Amino acid sequence: MSGKILVVEDDVTLGKILKERLLSEPLPAAYEVDWATTQAEAMQLIKSKKYDLLILDVGLPDGDGYTIANSLEGAVKPHFIFLTAQSDPESRLKGYELGAEEYIPKPFHLKEVMIRVKHVLNAHVVSQKIDLDHCSIDLQSYSLHLKNGNIEYPPVKDMMILKLLVEQAPRVVSRDEIINQVWGEDKSLSPRTIDNAVARLRSAIGDTDEKLIRSVRGVGYQWVIGN
Repeated sequence: MSGKILVVEDDVTLGKILKERLLSEPLPAAYEVDWATTQAEAMQLIKSKKYDLLILDVGLPDGDGYTIANSLEGAVKPHFIFLTAQSDPESRLKGYELGAEEYIPKPFHLKEVMIRVKHVLNAHVVSQKIDLDHCSIDLQSYSLHLKNGNIEYPPVKDMMILKLLVEQAPRVVSRDEIINQVWGEDKSLSPRTIDNAVARLRSAIGDTDEKLIRSVRGVGYQWVIGN
């Protein structure tokens, strides 16, 4: 599994230290780490990449971390932590009300930050291997390991849909969201494209009675195993 972390910190020395430490730290998976020094730069990166975790400074030269957190849209939002000198109770409450996983006041011990980052990432790691009666699914390599020993590689887009459903379970994922997450904002795609991909997935994983991938009429699909 690989993911992405964005550090938003205008203090150049601290920003470099955080990025270097995150890249060297034994995190739950391999993570690409980006670093932004302004609100505008951060919001541009968030629009162009799918981050798993944001580490946000509150005070920025052109805005604040609260605005960034409040701007996060869509059902698949990155998790975020605040690192800030604003440690008064009102600021902390505001951070948590916006959905922060952690609110860490400055000055802080770097090791404590890494421990809290690991806790957040571990809490949201989805198993990359799923054992079924028909096969084992490997969401990292997008492969199916059949009980007879053969390995199959379904179309990548199909497996991306499956991974999205698993990550979002038990929430129902709409067809529009699947299109946005898997194909990007391609308005030319028909919802029927999603239905066909799901039909192929069901056949590939032996879900003939539709107990694993459930259709929700007029909405989309839901992964129901283990929930």
